[in-house]
Amino acid sequence: METISENRCFDGTQGVHKHPSDACNCDMTFGLFLPQEAQFTKVPLLWYLSGLTCTHENAMTKAGAQVWAAEQGIGLIFPDTSPRGEDVANDDAYDLGKGAGFYVNATQDPWAPHFQMYDYIADELPALVAKNFSIDMDRQGITGHSMGGHGALTLAMTRPGQFQSVSAFAPICHPTNSDWGKKQLGAYLGEDTSNWAAHDSTLLMKDRGFDGPILIDTGTDDQFGDLLGTEHLAAAIAERRQNAQIRLQPGYDHSYFFVSTFIEDHVAFHAQALYE
Repeated sequence: METISENRCFDGTQGVHKHPSDACNCDMTFGLFLPQEAQFTKVPLLWYLSGLTCTHENAMTKAGAQVWAAEQGIGLIFPDTSPRGEDVANDDAYDLGKGAGFYVNATQDPWAPHFQMYDYIADELPALVAKNFSIDMDRQGITGHSMGGHGALTLAMTRPGQFQSVSAFAPICHPTNSDWGKKQLGAYLGEDTSNWAAHDSTLLMKDRGFDGPILIDTGTDDQFGDLLGTEHLAAAIAERRQNAQIRLQPGYDHSYFFVSTFIEDHVAFHAQALYE
């Protein structure tokens, strides 16, 4: 693993690191914020999965999460959203290929050789972090924005016991029923829609739910609201009587201005679960 940069940040350290990934068959980059407590003890970890077109850098520099993580004494990890490199397949559209991994393991060409983002986030990167940093891997929460909110919810529900809490900002809630989902799941996983269900939080909520608390914020003026399917997940949560909050925030859109407004609430939400 190569450390690209380290900066002092709210008495902790914001690092950027690169490593060869076996899962994605290329070099991968991630950001990791460690609060000052990590100098003395292992700290809980909150995963932040970013949305379409993002790299590790967007949320790291725009969400304003480090100040609240430092206050709560938890680490923050910002993975990339897809594999990168000259030999990695791509598409001219912004919502497929690089920057649009959708946190699935692709089975179809030309995506399968590199786009194994589910395994990367669920297994490979946690093992790397546990080996190299002062992180308590028994205390993990996960959050994300848009495509990353989709990833956070689906990973939490398909990896029971790995995450103690999950939250999301404007997540894609029902991708098997949305243009933000049908296109990508078809490309990465093939046309057999039975293979898509494990990556749809509405269907997963109906099937199994989550053994922990859930917090979701979505803006009422989200310009992509029709693609998110929030109402479908809300109905599934109500039917299952899942421990969850869905908050519709008046006047907010899909931007990082929205994320940065409510990131304090989300970090505090996870800290409460991780320090129980």
